[in-house]
Parts: sequence; structure tokens; C-alpha cells
Amino acid sequence: MTLEVVRVPVLSDNYVWLVHDAASGETAVVDPAVAEPVLEAAAARGWRIGQILNTHWHPDHVGGNAAIVAATGARVIAPQGEQARIGTADRWVGEGDSVMIGAHRGRVLDVPGHTAGHIAYVFDDAGALFCGDTLFAMGCGRLFEGTPDQMFASLAKLMALPDATAVYCAHEYTASNGRFALTVEPGNAALADRMAEVVALRERGEATVPSTIALERATNPFTRARSVDEFAARRAGKDAFRG
Repeated sequence: MTLEVVRVPVLSDNYVWLVHDAASGETAVVDPAVAEPVLEAAAARGWRIGQILNTHWHPDHVGGNAAIVAATGARVIAPQGEQARIGTADRWVGEGDSVMIGAHRGRVLDVPGHTAGHIAYVFDDAGALFCGDTLFAMGCGRLFEGTPDQMFASLAKLMALPDATAVYCAHEYTASNGRFALTVEPGNAALADRMAEVVALRERGEATVPSTIALERATNPFTRARSVDEFAARRAGKDAFRG
């Protein structure tokens, strides 16, 4: 069983994800920062958006909600811990809940750290993780509302997924993340190889995501931190990094 996932680049470095089940014809959109390019991408494929899946409240993840709902009548599914921030949704979800795209079940995971109520959606049968700003390729989100303990636990939860799980994160931050990662683990051969590939991709103007859980286990300095203290030190280092 597979889902078709289409990357829609918007703003300066955001990725919105269109997720389509051919068998049922159902389409969802994850974290629409803006509406027009997302609606255009769906229309070009003959898809009608029926659901919006939000991972957290930041405007570059929910800014397109209202216009997409107005154009399509889509239902909005959003994190229950951020009702005061998002305002309106048709359904609020958290850990233990699930969403459906056709016959594909997506488990909801609580992954606080970047924001207090951040969630992720994992479709086990399709091997797909939509993690918003919790996990990035070779990086993780800044701790705007959460604590190092929370983010360390959230990343551990995601790293427990199967190696082949595709990681659909929401930003093209990989090159900067990789430059920082090399300062943390300069002797990591897998990291060096990956960074060379990232540089080549970006020089060609190509995207570096999705990633995989296996790649993040091998090359991400935040998932590879051995303790909360080590994670916190690395996160503080990245916050100050200008490379």
C-alpha cells in the first residue's frame, strides 16, 4: 500500500506536502503555509483536497488553512494542545488518535519541543512520517516553547520508527544543518558522504528531502546525542552557529 506524496515549495524554504491515495481519490495537505500554490499543484493533478493536517500552530504551517477550506471545503485536523493558537479546526488530535487518507491510517504522535503541542503523523503501511518542525534532515527545530528534555524524548520516539520510513519535514535547512553537524562529528564518514551529496543537490537547485529514519540515525547530531545534556549543548551550539 502506497501514498503518493508531492512536494510543494512555498515561501523561502518551506515544503508543503500533498498526500494522495489513488484507490480512493482522497487527498490531504500537510502544513499549508499559503494556499494558492498548493491549490494549483492539486488541480494540476486533478486532485481535490479533502483534509488539512496541521502539525503545529506557526503561521508558516497554518497560514493557508482558511483559503483552502474556502476553496475546497476541506476538514482541518490540528493538534489538541494548540487550540488556543490555531483557533478553529474540525477535529483536534493527540497521541493515540489516528487520521485516515483512504484506507491508510496515520498515527498521531505527540512530539513537543519546537512548540508545546507539536504533533507528527506516521503512516506505517506507507512508511511515511510527516514531522513538521520537530525533525529536519540533519537537524531539529528550535526550542521555542519546549524544553531539551521534551525534544530529546520526541526525537527518540521518531528514531524508534523503521529505518526505511521517509521523513517529510517542512523546511529546506539541510545544507546549513549539515555544516553544523560536521563541526560536531568531523570524523563521521556517513555524514561527510551525505553532505557531499547535499551540496551537489543544492548546486543543481534540487531538494534534499525527504530523508529517512536510517539517514537521521547515522548523520543527525541531535538524534545521535547520548543524553539530554549533550542534546541541549548541541542545540545551543546550533542556535549560535553562523555557518
